[in-house]
Amino acid sequence: MDISFNIQEELKKLPKSPGVYLMHNTHDEIIYIGKAVNLRNRVRQYFMESYVKSAKIAQMVDNIAYFEYIITDSELEALVLENNLIKENRPRYNTMLRDDKTYPYIKVTAGEPYPRILLSRQMKKDRARYFGPFSSAAAVRDTISMLQKSCHVRGCSKTLPRDIGKGRPCLNYYIHACDAPCMGYISEDDYSSNVNRALDFLNGNFEPTINALQSRMLSASDRLDFEEAAEYRDLLNSVMHVAQRQKITSSDAQDRDIIAMTRDGSEAVVQVFFVREGRLIGREHHFIRVAIEDSYGEILESFIKQFYANTPMLPHELVLQYDIPDAELISRWLSDRRHGAVRLRTPRKGEKEKLVELAYRNACIVMEQDRERIKRDESKSIGAVHELEELIGLNGINRMEAYDISNISGVEAVGSMVVYEGGKPKKHDYRKFRIKTVKGPDDYASMKEVLTRRFTHDENKGDMSFNTHPDLIMMDGGKGQVGIALSVLKELGLDIPVCGMVKDDSHRTRGLYYNNAEVPIDTHSEGFRLITRIQDEAHRFAVEYHRSLRSKTQVRSVLDDIPGIGPARRKALLLHFKDIDHIRNASAEDLAAVSGMNSAAAKAVYDHFH
Repeated sequence: MDISFNIQEELKKLPKSPGVYLMHNTHDEIIYIGKAVNLRNRVRQYFMESYVKSAKIAQMVDNIAYFEYIITDSELEALVLENNLIKENRPRYNTMLRDDKTYPYIKVTAGEPYPRILLSRQMKKDRARYFGPFSSAAAVRDTISMLQKSCHVRGCSKTLPRDIGKGRPCLNYYIHACDAPCMGYISEDDYSSNVNRALDFLNGNFEPTINALQSRMLSASDRLDFEEAAEYRDLLNSVMHVAQRQKITSSDAQDRDIIAMTRDGSEAVVQVFFVREGRLIGREHHFIRVAIEDSYGEILESFIKQFYANTPMLPHELVLQYDIPDAELISRWLSDRRHGAVRLRTPRKGEKEKLVELAYRNACIVMEQDRERIKRDESKSIGAVHELEELIGLNGINRMEAYDISNISGVEAVGSMVVYEGGKPKKHDYRKFRIKTVKGPDDYASMKEVLTRRFTHDENKGDMSFNTHPDLIMMDGGKGQVGIALSVLKELGLDIPVCGMVKDDSHRTRGLYYNNAEVPIDTHSEGFRLITRIQDEAHRFAVEYHRSLRSKTQVRSVLDDIPGIGPARRKALLLHFKDIDHIRNASAEDLAAVSGMNSAAAKAVYDHFH
């Protein structure tokens, strides 16, 4: 979860576009998906006190930690995308939508010698061409009827050319809606020309058909034949409905990723749409830092290499907004990783180009809406580091390492190393140390051991966290801890600045100790907050490690120190009695009855506690 997400602030940034919104809880789980004609109006309703909510929706709203959204070009696209995303994610507060058959397609049986135009409830992997899906079956039927009549494309179920000449022409031939290919009255080539005219319409060339229908409607109206005009009006509405081109579902049922980006100076947002089996099922966006001189193609190529380096599931095709410099090489690399061909495409027109455009528009919205949040995050990270540099007079601080010691009266002493890069924790580089050479509560000696082990680690062992030296060492303490660190570095011949994080009598961060002096710092500044976060994180990491070791030792000290009680008998006793108190209060006979125990071992346990 993005802890900087402010719901009320983000509601103000919602666009007035159609689209789909996704509600998340604190565990990043999608708990609800919905569609909207106007995202701003719809999503804001959930958080309005005056909006009457059902018990289920009220409960859902209480669990919303943040939301995201995907804009679309129409409400129809939002409807189809909502369905795809619900089926993919199955959010707990959604009523599951019905099956795909509720959304009809227009099917052209292109694999047949004499193709037909049909309504289909499913999109199959066959040689047919599919258009849609559409939300209105009535509009689809009207459009198919119009195409059959205007283009003379058959809709019958006869198998041609096998059944040519069998029987006689149907009614459609006599009303001039079909050229009777079933009787051989039209050649296959001429019939193909009719089908191509229908496909031209379905591929997006709607204008001639719409103009013709409008002309006929107006002509009928001028003749005062309002019944006929109404028929053309209804047919025109159906055609206009179908004319809303669908990009959300692809007719070829392929797996592909759609990648588009936008940039603003040194910042860029890359948007990835995931299309699986022809359906758009999700998206991700990524913020990246770029050099001013980088071209769009170079940025996309760099992103692809990083994003797909560890991705287990690769798609059949990457559809890109821009050509990339080493397209052939990248394609071979991805194909080797997928163990199958991966094509790179940069479409200039058609369905894929429209989907790239939609991804680009979403990237622009992310860039615009999140710019303020990015600036806030930067002030807490990069900006805070710059403040720290000014305070102590250093430049170029990126990696900072902080250390802390945790023990209770010298028992199970441990050390922690936490790493911050660019003002943000790099948890993969955290390391913990179990103190080996120090007996008793000696924090200085323990810290000396930790730092010595850290900076004398064998570089050949390949631990990148140890192989990379910090730009600044942050010690949990003042003059004493800083002195220990400097002495270790001097012995090892290392020149690394060391800064102490000083606490007051109430154990709260007070300021910095650097170059034998305490540096004054504004306690309300981002730099001070960063120091506090680093100090708290080093302490937390050390205490958690110490607590885990202590919990194991507590079990050992009570049972494993008893003669005759090893790991097997300890486990058997704990499984049987559940805890130490029950073992302590058990009789020798009860102890002997435990599996694996004998009378001598039972007596040893009993005598230990009594």
